[in-house]
Amino acid sequence: MREQKGILLQIGGMPEHVHILAKLSPTLAISDVIRNTKANSSKWCNESFQSKTKFAWQRGFGAFSVSFSNVAQVKKYIQNQHEHHKRVSVADEFRQLLARHGIEFDERYLFEVEHIV
Repeated sequence: MREQKGILLQIGGMPEHVHILAKLSPTLAISDVIRNTKANSSKWCNESFQSKTKFAWQRGFGAFSVSFSNVAQVKKYIQNQHEHHKRVSVADEFRQLLARHGIEFDERYLFEVEHIV
């Protein structure tokens, strides 16, 4: 994140997804930041852990802006997502978030995953 002129505020993950709350440089495109983050973390995982299959991220991502007044709430959500996802799956929550904000999507591409063997 630092190499991309950003500041990591909170990170947390589940087996099938990760949440990253960060302040990003306005000079960089979000897609470039995500691409570099995925590439660097995939490389680290594959070099650090022995596995029969290579680690790979799905092709897409979701990115949302957060107002300064909601940063503490989002940090708390990320810290407690294990509890939250006992009640609501990540897929259902993501669909609800998209619908609540009027974002159209094609279900066929929502959770597309590439498998690398």
